[in-house]
Amino acid sequence: MRRFLTKTLFVFIALSCGMLYTVGRVFGEYPQYIIFTAILIILDFFVLSIFMHTNSEKGYYQDFKIEELKEQLNILNSENSGEQRTNSAILAKTSRYNSLKLIIEKLNHDLKLEAVTDCLADTAFSLIANNHGTCQVFLVDEDNQKLSLVKSRKENKELVIKTKEGDVFDNWVMRHSNPLIIEDIRKDFRFDLDKIKSQDVRMFSSLVSVPLITNNSVIGLLRLDYQKAGYFSQDDLRFLSLLADLGAVAIENSQFFGRTQDLAIHDDLTGLFTKSYFAERLKEESKRRLRMNSYLSILMIDIDFFKQYNDKFGHTAGDIVLKKISSLMSEFLHAYKPLLSRFGGEEFLVLLPEMDKAEAFSLAQRLRQRIGQEKIILRRQDTFVTVSVGLASAPQDTIDDDGLIQLADKAMYMAKQKGRNQVCSI
Repeated sequence: MRRFLTKTLFVFIALSCGMLYTVGRVFGEYPQYIIFTAILIILDFFVLSIFMHTNSEKGYYQDFKIEELKEQLNILNSENSGEQRTNSAILAKTSRYNSLKLIIEKLNHDLKLEAVTDCLADTAFSLIANNHGTCQVFLVDEDNQKLSLVKSRKENKELVIKTKEGDVFDNWVMRHSNPLIIEDIRKDFRFDLDKIKSQDVRMFSSLVSVPLITNNSVIGLLRLDYQKAGYFSQDDLRFLSLLADLGAVAIENSQFFGRTQDLAIHDDLTGLFTKSYFAERLKEESKRRLRMNSYLSILMIDIDFFKQYNDKFGHTAGDIVLKKISSLMSEFLHAYKPLLSRFGGEEFLVLLPEMDKAEAFSLAQRLRQRIGQEKIILRRQDTFVTVSVGLASAPQDTIDDDGLIQLADKAMYMAKQKGRNQVCSI
């Protein structure tokens, strides 16, 4: 607007000068016409100046209004962007918490520990970390009370997690039994960065970690970390804590279920597998032997004169003998990865996968000799126990599962008839 008025003024001045020049040339003899024309021009100029001034003020006012409207528009756009980000965050939170029902169902769908920890790692890695960085699930080893890495998820598939027992951050969570969030490891005064680097710890910038707690006891922890600083928020920490609470209950149930299952397939006294479980595994190993075209051997072991120990020393002494022989067999045969079972009373079954008849016979002889050398103290008396062993192998003797057990039993009675403390085969 101002540019237009300025151009108009210049045009008016030019026309006025032209008019005066023309009038001067035409009416040069009549100066009153020139004066009259000049007065008209001055009046027009005065009116035009007033008009331009008025329009200029209006132009300034309009420009001010336009700038004010632009500023208000920018503020509204900024507020709208902020509201959109807030709405997106609310939708993300809503989506997370709406998925809790499905998460609970998944955690309790399969009571096996493997399935529970898989679900826990997958959920945390996808819902909280958006499949970035790494996710680690640690459980406390009951034997040495140390952390043990049981599950991990990684954005970089080639990344190797060396700290299988946790690092300084995991130990901090364990020691304090509290959640931990680190926005930038380089600025966190609680940890010595130089010391961390010297320990060959996999470097990252941000971390969030929570303990898995049941009955006021830490049974493990759930952790997420990422290379960039400030990746995790307080809401991420809250949701991870909630997920850890659900996971801790599921893990406890899984461990209880595992112990129950373990008790169901193990003999109460000796800790060896039960007869029914042995029969199931024998079928599996027989099928595997057929696929691999390999061997399979079974030992039937019976303690000689066992009734005499019970009669002489009491049934408690008999239990001591059974437990001692069971422990000795487990230790002696450990390298061969056998399946040991208490068949009933004082009888035991040993399954030896991928072992032919000759090798099994030699092993049975060495086992018999080792048992005969073991001193067992009963009622303050040194006692030595012997065993009779029957051997049957597949496919040399039979390929039938039940037939193997029957032949091994028959061979064991043959050893007893021959004087006990020996190994026989059909």
